[in-house]
Amino acid sequence: MHRRVFLRTVTAGVGAVAFAGSLWQDAAGASPGTFAASPYGPLGAPDANGIALPSGFSSRVIARSTHAVGGTIWHPAPDGGACFADGAGWIYVSNSEVPLVGGASAVRFRADGSIERAYRILSGTNLNCAGGATPWNTWLSCEEIFRGKVYETDPYGNRGAVERKKMGRFKHEAAACDPDRRVVYLTEDEEDGCFYRFVPVVWGDLSNGRLEVLCAAGANVEWKAVPDPEPAVFEEQTRHQVDEALHFDGGEGCHYANGTCYFTAKGDGSVWAYDPGTRTVRAIYSGGGTLDGIDNITGTAGGDLYVAEDGGNMEINIITPDGVVAPVIRIDGQAKSEITGPAFSPDKTRFYFSSQRGTSGEKAGTGGITYEVTGPFRH
Repeated sequence: MHRRVFLRTVTAGVGAVAFAGSLWQDAAGASPGTFAASPYGPLGAPDANGIALPSGFSSRVIARSTHAVGGTIWHPAPDGGACFADGAGWIYVSNSEVPLVGGASAVRFRADGSIERAYRILSGTNLNCAGGATPWNTWLSCEEIFRGKVYETDPYGNRGAVERKKMGRFKHEAAACDPDRRVVYLTEDEEDGCFYRFVPVVWGDLSNGRLEVLCAAGANVEWKAVPDPEPAVFEEQTRHQVDEALHFDGGEGCHYANGTCYFTAKGDGSVWAYDPGTRTVRAIYSGGGTLDGIDNITGTAGGDLYVAEDGGNMEINIITPDGVVAPVIRIDGQAKSEITGPAFSPDKTRFYFSSQRGTSGEKAGTGGITYEVTGPFRH
């Protein structure tokens, strides 16, 4: 079912009280509006790959976990991903959300879309879930574990990965760079997780900087420094160090575009928008409707957002600038999986994503499948 969701501004709190996820939801309460069709039209029947798409779109399988692709074995449990320009071709990077070996891999495409080769860009890490691309063409791979780390990796495979200690030790999920304010936003996958930003001393160099947390400040929000970004195991963790910190129930995807940082929270099923200019946070989608199991998020320069579902009915939904929410892609017959790693090719004609557990649904993710969809996407 399609629906229109009106945007509603959410103030940061009353008397500097930090709202937990459920209270944020009560405050947000995005109102349902009139039904609206997808700008791409309705989904057709599933194709040979089990992918339901609008007319004019097609899919192909790029890689399967534990199978060879481009000269390497594709990793299990593919998760967060991004694309990078590479001459006339491009590269798709994907994390591996498995313990102990984790890491990330890359697939290099030629200009005609054929696969040139694939290779590892990070190994020996733990439950690499989401992350984010930087403007200087590196991939931030985030560990979704207690006191997890952020690793800056090279999608082109020329340099070794580097741990970015100053970006904090917590249950990292996603990252999004804001080149306008020269900060990196970070989400935290905890029931009382926070929304952070990292302020590097030098933009383009993440080796040194300050970790801050989003806090209540009357009718607006503000940032306060986290006193100890790298707490020991038995010390107070980052999300509990600042009393005024705002909390979100299960932070997931994160995407910056056109002066706004969008991020998702699975606990209350919301898509949030942080506006640095007005110092406000608002819910542009809040629970119910066509979106279920909100997770990874990406978008286009034109303002469209694409939100992937963890479970639900295995859809990727569009949220347009005028509030239309509608499915664009559906995976058939994989109800025990989740959709991960949504990312556009540099020319915006190809869209990549994975089914983390594929048709098998087993948690080890050895049945993971990575797809490409080609079609007339809106820019």
